[in-house]
Amino acid sequence: MPVPVTHVTPMQRDAAYDHRAQQAALPVTVHYEDGGACETMLVLTPAQVELYYIQLGQLIEARASAREHRR
Repeated sequence: MPVPVTHVTPMQRDAAYDHRAQQAALPVTVHYEDGGACETMLVLTPAQVELYYIQLGQLIEARASAREHRR
């Protein structure tokens, strides 16, 4: 029986873009319920990269706004 994944975290390494395959690859660590982990690549299409660019920008803005409200 496979061990369930609890979460995935990006690694502090550079992402890469393969123009021939038209894919981006982001190194990530997959964490398992039993405490184990493995390193792999999250492969994204250009459309996914653009979507996450927008979503991460919104998260950064929300964090900045929350910090301003705390002051």
